[in-house]
Amino acid sequence: MASSVHHNCHRLLALHLRPLPAPARHSFSPRPARLRSFFPAPGCRLGTHAIALAEPDLVPPEEEEDDDARFIVVTFYKFVPLEDPRAEVASHLRFLQGRHIHGRIYLNEQGINAQYSGPRKDAVAYADWVKKDHRFCDMLVQTSPALTGHAFPRLKLRYKPSLVQLEGGSWHLPLLDPSMRATPLTPSMWKERLEAKACLDVSSSETSGRRLLLLDVRNDYEWDVGHFEGAQRPNVDCFRSTSFGLSGEMEDPWDPLNGVDKEKTDILMYCTGGIRCDVYSTILRKKGFRNLYTLEGGVSNYLKAEGPAGWVGNLFVFDGRLSLPPATFRPSEGEEEEERWVGRCYACGSEVVELRHRNCANIDCNRLYLCCGWCAAELAGCCCSGCKAAPRLRPLLPGHQRYLKWHVYRDADCS
Repeated sequence: MASSVHHNCHRLLALHLRPLPAPARHSFSPRPARLRSFFPAPGCRLGTHAIALAEPDLVPPEEEEDDDARFIVVTFYKFVPLEDPRAEVASHLRFLQGRHIHGRIYLNEQGINAQYSGPRKDAVAYADWVKKDHRFCDMLVQTSPALTGHAFPRLKLRYKPSLVQLEGGSWHLPLLDPSMRATPLTPSMWKERLEAKACLDVSSSETSGRRLLLLDVRNDYEWDVGHFEGAQRPNVDCFRSTSFGLSGEMEDPWDPLNGVDKEKTDILMYCTGGIRCDVYSTILRKKGFRNLYTLEGGVSNYLKAEGPAGWVGNLFVFDGRLSLPPATFRPSEGEEEEERWVGRCYACGSEVVELRHRNCANIDCNRLYLCCGWCAAELAGCCCSGCKAAPRLRPLLPGHQRYLKWHVYRDADCS
């Protein structure tokens, strides 16, 4: 047995050390792209983060009529030059007129980023219409079920200078140059690299001098719900303030890329649907990081293709559903799923089995956090005792209810 494991590790290490060819871009069938926390954390104007959700299994013809009425979430994004994005916005609005679509769809000179919900018939019709344009024909579109109806409160379709929220914007980044973005790995290739990393961790990389680093390009509260084994918890509560690899010569224990050999380290980046990695990889490329790889279609695409292998917990999504178990993307075929991950209450540190966030009742904090039932009641919906004593408090909401937009409470006497 030991020799067999040793042999497998050497096989995987050989795979890891072999130069990785840049995979060809594939044409996939429908899939989607992104969302945000309902309330911004202190000092952070949370914007729309990309999310992508997995494509559902085909439904038998006799169920087709009912299936058309079922709600789904669709996400997609594509970096492609658009000469007149405002005219594109008008065209998209015309197509969606009379269709029951809610969500966020943004276009600019660098392409499109969309995440929306609606009855399957309308939701798929829009994605199909977009893909008929030759510029988007190879775009990865992902879908997942929205069992309680719309996952977004309304439709926002407009021109936006940056397709993702990033400090300083993203309009100046070379997003349209594929060579400046990370090399995409298919889910199966990603899984092989994870297995190779496990072997590197068990044995040693001294013989080659190479290292493999798993980089979670999301927020801390997303990691709390679920993540790939071996990925460090990011010290970031808003993507716009991400600064991995930017610490330079300074010691920074919170920067997983601090002191990393840029020539001999393979950096595997992942996020929910892929767009954050594509955007941030251009920043790292400009900083001299040579070996950048990203999970094609993000975690949602991986869970659909490979199941939860190497993944622990649920997947945080930026819509009304907040947290999705892996079975959402690839329903188990009669197998019992092993419970391998529980979160921790932000306030007391106790185990939290229900991986669903709430916003702090203190309107001036609004932290998105996991909380046990006891602390939610004891702290009146706040994340800490300090917030409980704050002057502007919203009421504690029972169950899975969500607060209204922050401006509803802004000028009210919340306490």
